[in-house]
Amino acid sequence: MTTRTTSGALAAALCCLGAAGATQAAEQPIQIKAVVLSMFEVGQDQGDNPGEFQFWRERAGLNQCMPLAQGFHDVCLNPETGVLATVTGMGTARAAASVMALGMDPRFDLSKAYWLVAGIAGINPHKGSIGSAAWANYVVDGDLAHEIDAREIPKDWKTGYTPFFRATPYAQPRSDSIGEVYKLNGRLVDWAYNLTKDVPLVENKELAAFRQQFKGFPQAALPARVMKGDNLASSTFWHGKRLNDWAGDWVKYWTDGKGQFVTSAMEDTGTLQSLSFLNKAAKVDLDRVLVLRTASNYTMQPPGMSAAQSMAHDQAGFVGMQPSLEAAYRVGSTVINALTGNWELYSQTLPGH
Repeated sequence: MTTRTTSGALAAALCCLGAAGATQAAEQPIQIKAVVLSMFEVGQDQGDNPGEFQFWRERAGLNQCMPLAQGFHDVCLNPETGVLATVTGMGTARAAASVMALGMDPRFDLSKAYWLVAGIAGINPHKGSIGSAAWANYVVDGDLAHEIDAREIPKDWKTGYTPFFRATPYAQPRSDSIGEVYKLNGRLVDWAYNLTKDVPLVENKELAAFRQQFKGFPQAALPARVMKGDNLASSTFWHGKRLNDWAGDWVKYWTDGKGQFVTSAMEDTGTLQSLSFLNKAAKVDLDRVLVLRTASNYTMQPPGMSAAQSMAHDQAGFVGMQPSLEAAYRVGSTVINALTGNWELYSQTLPGH
């Protein structure tokens, strides 16, 4: 009797251990190799007019979709390649919240994942042309500031925007950043640029004709190309020559003269703030983050047109919308495929290092 009781107890214990081990194995997080962040979608994720997410969903085999109830959009996974993608929602607040929600999700191991922000943007016609793609070294915030209405500023001020903790525009020395500027891993950015600089981008008659409006802007008239250029993120969708000049000065100020304002978008400082916090928690590696913005429109009006007229024209639809969406996928997927296709190397060693 004693022997049977002991044997039964042992068998039950072993059974419980086996069940616990199976549960633990089932709950192991999915190792993610790369995360692609889009900011908006138009209509459905597949089969209609595309937004930033659709080409990734349709072409990258992202067929295993799971709810992200605490974020803006479902997450979609290709379990064979280890690529995960989602839509953050527009604006810095939604982007920050969605990225934090994903980063803290226990279903995924993101500790070695590369992160790619791939979205459209306005482009500074002094630096580039619509249809082009720009890899950012710096992302600068356009919202964190003091502001006085331009009709009330001193005559010797160029703008009513002043940095936090400073009484005049562009006062030196500048204060330490509290989220106004993020510097990405320059060697990773250089690697991504060199890998993609010859990727063919969309060209058509509509793009060429629209570029010709920008007389006196030689960079704006060039065919689409892959380039390096820094991003200004602001939840206010601004437009016009005066604000374009401010954006150039603001980026130069916060990067200590090292950055150049090339693209304007709405989310990327929110994304990078969350990734910075997640990096502190050892959930992600901030050195594995890339920001790719592709030009759907110009950030200011062409000669002979007012800023209001130009903005109204853009509201009817960006001439560069479809080419910029295609550029984001063509250029971005080249990098993602290289990273995941050489995972044994790049899981341990960052490209360019």
